[in-house]
Amino acid sequence: MIPEAFARATVEREGEPGAAWLAGLPAIVAGLLERWECVPGGEVLHGGVGVVVPVRRATGDDAVIKVSFPHPGNVHEPDAFAAWGGRGAVRLYERADERFAMLLERVRPATLAETGDVEEMVTVAGRLSRRLAIPAPPGLPRLREQAGEWEEELRKDAGELPHALPARVVDAAVATARELGPVQPDLLLHGDLHPRNVLRAGREPWLAVDPKGYAGDPAYDGGTLLKSLAPGLAEAGDLRAAVHRVLAGFAAAAGLDRERVRRWAQFHAVRGAFWGHRHGFRLARGGAPLDRLTELAEHLAELLTDPVQVHVQEQVQAPVKGLARRQGPARGRGA
Repeated sequence: MIPEAFARATVEREGEPGAAWLAGLPAIVAGLLERWECVPGGEVLHGGVGVVVPVRRATGDDAVIKVSFPHPGNVHEPDAFAAWGGRGAVRLYERADERFAMLLERVRPATLAETGDVEEMVTVAGRLSRRLAIPAPPGLPRLREQAGEWEEELRKDAGELPHALPARVVDAAVATARELGPVQPDLLLHGDLHPRNVLRAGREPWLAVDPKGYAGDPAYDGGTLLKSLAPGLAEAGDLRAAVHRVLAGFAAAAGLDRERVRRWAQFHAVRGAFWGHRHGFRLARGGAPLDRLTELAEHLAELLTDPVQVHVQEQVQAPVKGLARRQGPARGRGA
């Protein structure tokens, strides 16, 4: 019942602990089916770090059981779902924190990325961001507490890694960590908001899945969105204008200050470039594909470093659909 691609990726990423977890996963799911009085009801799906088992509850309702690999980054997902209560995100029915498992509302497996329409992706993500930005409950990781670590990390990477980022680009990311990082609002964020983490639903057109459950500045999620769209935007004739149209569209839909969104997006791009140099990316671990993605991250960071000029501001008022509308193949993710 474990998808082969998911098993292979888990072992490659986690090594022996991943293999051991996979070996026990069928028994974990069987125990959860009994505990929550469910029966399997469809093909097992998977995301990057967990499997999603469609089930039918004793009440007759459709749902899914999601079980994630035990990792600190997955701890607060149910806390976010519980706080939202189905507002802009799938509903949480049950949770088994010791198993990193949840019983969730079942939605369709079609992702926002599969629309291939950049304008819709940006607008939907922005509107969801606005709805999800509620007062954060206690106990969630506060991004403001990571600001000092971010600054130290950026300076260390800039000094240790071979890269093509000009000093002013790195300095701008450090300034964001130092100036915006410690004074973030206490609002609940998705933390990994991109089109593959937004699924087609019935009770609402789109619902968010796979949150990290951070508390901080909603503009932070604009950088996550832009990173996911960047490879497709690179095919546009004017990447600079395309990038700023996305930022303007997201800021308008989310009700955020565009300059603040730009600064966080630049911060994400610089960190992403350094991450690629040090660790590689999930889609490219080495060779020419990794080089291309890392160069794109560096180029994106430089494009985002300077405040938007007047002529670009005029351009970003144009519809986002003026961008390259087709993205690369999107991987479906379960709820």
